[in-house]
Amino acid sequence: MKRFGWFYALFLVMTLVSPILFATGVKEAETKELNVLMTPQEEWCQGMKQEFEKLTGVRVNYVRMSSGEALARIRAEKNNPQFDIWWGGPIDSFIAAKQEGLLEPYNSPNYGNLLDQKKYKDAENYWVGIYVGSLAFCTNKNWLAAHPGVKAPSSWQDLLRPEFKGQIMVAHPSTSGTSYTALATILQIMGEEKGWDYIKKYAAQVHSFTKSGAAPAKFVGQGEAAVGVVFSHDIVNEIENNKLPLELTFPSEGTGYEIGGMGLIKGGKNVANAKKWFDWAITAEAQALGPKYKAYQAPTVKGVKLSHPELLQVKLIDYNFDWAGKNKKAIVDKFTNEIAAATKLK
Repeated sequence: MKRFGWFYALFLVMTLVSPILFATGVKEAETKELNVLMTPQEEWCQGMKQEFEKLTGVRVNYVRMSSGEALARIRAEKNNPQFDIWWGGPIDSFIAAKQEGLLEPYNSPNYGNLLDQKKYKDAENYWVGIYVGSLAFCTNKNWLAAHPGVKAPSSWQDLLRPEFKGQIMVAHPSTSGTSYTALATILQIMGEEKGWDYIKKYAAQVHSFTKSGAAPAKFVGQGEAAVGVVFSHDIVNEIENNKLPLELTFPSEGTGYEIGGMGLIKGGKNVANAKKWFDWAITAEAQALGPKYKAYQAPTVKGVKLSHPELLQVKLIDYNFDWAGKNKKAIVDKFTNEIAAATKLK
C-alpha cells in the first residue's frame, strides 16, 4: 500500500506539472529554430540567415526556390507545412497563396515603417512587401559588337525583330515570378487579345527557358544567347560583381515591376520565431543589408538609402498586382499548355 501511495502521489504531481513542462518545451523549441522558404538569390538568402541567427540566436533552416516552385511546394504541403515563413518573390504569388488559404494573417508592430501602407501591404495583413525591382533587358555587348548595326532592344516590340530570332533567354513562368511579371506586364500594356498574340511571337523568339528568373542574365553574359528578360537588379549584379559584358536597357512602352513579398505560412510550427523574422525584415536595418550581399532591390521601408536609384527612375506601368495574383494560375496554365510546355528548363 505504501508503494501504491508513493506512485499515486507521483502521478498527481506529474499531472499538475506536465502541462507546464509541455508549454515550456514548446516555447523553448520556438526560441531555437525557424524554417524559412526563400526566393531571392542564394548569397542574399545565406546572408539574411546569418544576420538573423547572430541577432536572435535562433537557428535558421532554409530552402531556396524560385517563386513558382515555392508556391507549388506550399500547395503540396498544405496539410503538413514544413516551413514557417516565406521570404521573397513577387507578391503575385503571395496573392495567389492568400486566395488558396495558404497564408496566415499577421498584424506586425513594424508596419508603420513602410513607405506606402496601401501598396506595400495586404489590406488584411496576409503579406507585406520587402523590396521593389523593375523589369529590364540585358544584351551581350560582345554579341552586339559582332553584329554591327544591331542595337540592344529598347521596347517590347524590339524583341520580335528578326535578328533576335532564337537569341532571347527568359525563365519559364511556371517556375519563375520574373517571367510571370513579364507576361502580366505585356497583357496589361497590350490587352488580352493583342497581348496573347504578342506572347506567342515572343515565345517563338526564345532560345531556351530557364528555371530561375535571374539565370538569363548570367547565361546571356556568358554568350549563350544575345538578350535576356530579367529584373534590373539581377543584371546590375552580373555587371558589377561578375564583370559580365551586359548592356542594360528598359522598354520604352513601360516596364512592369515586382514588390517582393513575405508571409507567414498557415500551420507553420515555429510561429513566434516566424513573427520575429517578419518584424525584423521590415526594419531599415534588415533591408539595408541587401547590397552587402549583392542584392540591389529598392527597400520598402523608411530610412534606407537606395543603392541604385536609377533602376526605379524609368517608365513604370501602373502594374495591377491584385489582377496579376488572382489570374496567375490561369495565365501560367495557358502559356504552358498552349504556347510553351515547361520541359527541359535550363
